[in-house]
Amino acid sequence: MSENEVDDDDGTDEWEAVFWDIGGVILELDSVQGAHAEFVADLCERHAIDATVEEAINTWRTAVGDHFRERDGTEFRSARDGYHRGVTAIVGEEIPRAEWEPRFDEIVRSSIEPVPGAVETIERLAERDLHVGVISDVDDAEGRAMLERFGVREHFDSITTSEEVGRTKPDPAMFETALEKAGVDPDRSLLIGDRYDHDVKGAADAGMHGVAFGADNGPAVSYRIETPEEVLEIVDGKPGQTD
Repeated sequence: MSENEVDDDDGTDEWEAVFWDIGGVILELDSVQGAHAEFVADLCERHAIDATVEEAINTWRTAVGDHFRERDGTEFRSARDGYHRGVTAIVGEEIPRAEWEPRFDEIVRSSIEPVPGAVETIERLAERDLHVGVISDVDDAEGRAMLERFGVREHFDSITTSEEVGRTKPDPAMFETALEKAGVDPDRSLLIGDRYDHDVKGAADAGMHGVAFGADNGPAVSYRIETPEEVLEIVDGKPGQTD
């Protein structure tokens, strides 16, 4: 974390809320890719697909990617709908969701991993007099299932998802909805994110303080951290802001 001096008179050491993105911040994204690859391999075996697993994975990624690329601006599109599109592209015909979703959920649940240090940091934040929330571009049920899988669902005071709002970050509605739920001052709120434009700048535009965790640098970054645990230093009033 940067060690530049922080103005002790700006009042931001008295934080009211810490919001988390999920993917890349709580959820280790490589584990998701691994889970999807395992599901695709299983799908190929179950349906005797005449393609290599690598070819099928590329088909999956293209179909799911197209699903999101075709959305209008920050319009929400369900990841589940994208996965269904991927299954259809691989098998060559539409398969009822009831035939593939249970196996998909089973593989994802057993394969996904949290970002090292995230669970412990969330637990420690929950012990403080803070609002701890989520602002994430996920399907509602899927986001909650991930948090439950990591044993941290109960530590969050609010969860704001794109499915609920109907928009994705950096749409102001995402941040405004979360702040309204929490009833906190934006200037006393932190948002930890791994994408500059969507998370960090989106939060800054809403009057919040963006904490970059793997995100690109830029003027909207209030703090940069290398590990989730460093958020505790910010909350405890011992942070260094970025240049």
